[in-house]
Amino acid sequence: MAAVAGQQLAGELAPVPPRVRTGAIRRFPYWRWIILILAGLYFALPLYAGFRFAGISSFPSVASQEGFSAAFTLSMQLAAITTVLTLVLMVPTVIWVHLRLPKVRRIMETITILPIVIPPVVLILGVLEVSPAQLKASANLLALLYVVLAMPFAYRALDAGLRALDLKTLVEASNSLGGGMGTTLWRIILPNLRTALLSATVLTVALVLGEFTMASLDQYQTFPVWIVAFDQTSGPVSTAASLLALFVTWLFLLLIVTVGGRRARRTGGAQVDLISVTRRDTVR
Repeated sequence: MAAVAGQQLAGELAPVPPRVRTGAIRRFPYWRWIILILAGLYFALPLYAGFRFAGISSFPSVASQEGFSAAFTLSMQLAAITTVLTLVLMVPTVIWVHLRLPKVRRIMETITILPIVIPPVVLILGVLEVSPAQLKASANLLALLYVVLAMPFAYRALDAGLRALDLKTLVEASNSLGGGMGTTLWRIILPNLRTALLSATVLTVALVLGEFTMASLDQYQTFPVWIVAFDQTSGPVSTAASLLALFVTWLFLLLIVTVGGRRARRTGGAQVDLISVTRRDTVR
């Protein structure tokens, strides 16, 4: 009797395997696949048409064309400057708004949407009208303008990343463990915003590599301006250059997925360990 009672007790305490609903597994979401296929065709068909028009032989000859190296170098330089300035300005601003001024978030969302509402032609003409001659003669003027254009995208990427965190709790826990604001920002907040920072970077780089209006009116031959100018002499080569610009953007998107996926698998979705991070500062 004791043995039977022990077996019954062990059976009651044993973990019960989760029930698997066979109907949910067999149910196939056909409508989702239909939408996904239609969306893929919508984006893939123009790319395929451009690839057929350009031809394989046009891609190796893009780099050897006159003006390509200077235009591509200028665009990448502007992309780097714009990305650094955008992150330096937006990251502390968004964090401060989330921490100290949560009621101002609606106002910030309205302000950051203005560069999308205001036409780029109006913005560049107004800047050229009031800018000094030294700034007009430098390509860095475009970087400052691109920071304004990238502000809506960078703000929303960072805001989405901060909304996924319990920012106030992280900061208070770090301060209670001896970490200053600089340590909290550098070792706790920024590592948790890695995916949001990469998203803001990709959006900024994609904007710089595709912006044409401001660069053309400011008479600087960036990569998009070179593509349009070269289209008048060789359409296939210009199309191949446009596809290469899309390929660079895809590489950045792949970087986001790879880095974000590795970090999620390594940490299991958990936030940065506050004790291990702030212990060094406490000892000091």
